[in-house]
Amino acid sequence: MIVCPNCNHQNPDAAVQCEACYTPLPAMTSCPGCGASVQTDASFCGQCGFNLQAQSGTAAEPQPPTLSPDFETPDFDIPDLAPLEPLPSLEPLVEIQPSPLPEGVALNLPQPFERQPDPSPMPEPPSPPLGAVMPPTVAQPPIVAPAYSTQLQTQIARLLHVQTNTHVELPTTLAVIHIGKPNDRIPPDVDVSGFPSSEIVSRIHADIRVEGDLYYIEDVGSSNGTYINNAPLPSGNRHRLRPGDRIALGKGDKVTFLFQIS
Repeated sequence: MIVCPNCNHQNPDAAVQCEACYTPLPAMTSCPGCGASVQTDASFCGQCGFNLQAQSGTAAEPQPPTLSPDFETPDFDIPDLAPLEPLPSLEPLVEIQPSPLPEGVALNLPQPFERQPDPSPMPEPPSPPLGAVMPPTVAQPPIVAPAYSTQLQTQIARLLHVQTNTHVELPTTLAVIHIGKPNDRIPPDVDVSGFPSSEIVSRIHADIRVEGDLYYIEDVGSSNGTYINNAPLPSGNRHRLRPGDRIALGKGDKVTFLFQIS
């Protein structure tokens, strides 16, 4: 897979530009040590650690920086600066004492605020007359807030087999879902051997890749090919599945599924 340098989206090895943001992707080559796909400007292989720079030649040694020439001494004399004048001395601060007030003069200071009594008190409710029967007090039941349960809705994807009208739910815990028939190399997650005309389907036929809420399908080298909406899907490319897409495994539209999401 080629990782987009702009949005980090994983693209197929044969892709030229990013499927998500259409950014041109870097060129890829094969590692001489393990054969894994690496970028042409990589220094080491991410799978086996092979030194790719040693394969293409010794990297150029960095040249030392060019030092700037020394400044020449000017051929004229720089005059001496005039001496600075001393700062004037500051006089000490004199503390000023407040003068006392003359006799018979009082200092009028504001008095603290005093709360005035309420001029109009609320009247008390009248007492019931003697011998009157008071109605019994009924206790009100406490108010209980209704309990709401929050349920997370999980997106479920399935394949509808057109010829038998059979639903096949896709696993929700797998990032790559293999479609095919039983084999010793890659057991299928969606086994189509029980459907009619399954002999045209390869044992390792196609993969569905799950990336968040998005689903992609790609042909992994089947003998009779994979068709999306009656158009052939080239090997190595992948198609983003949308509800209602028609997936045909092999030629003749004999083993056909409809992609659904609920």
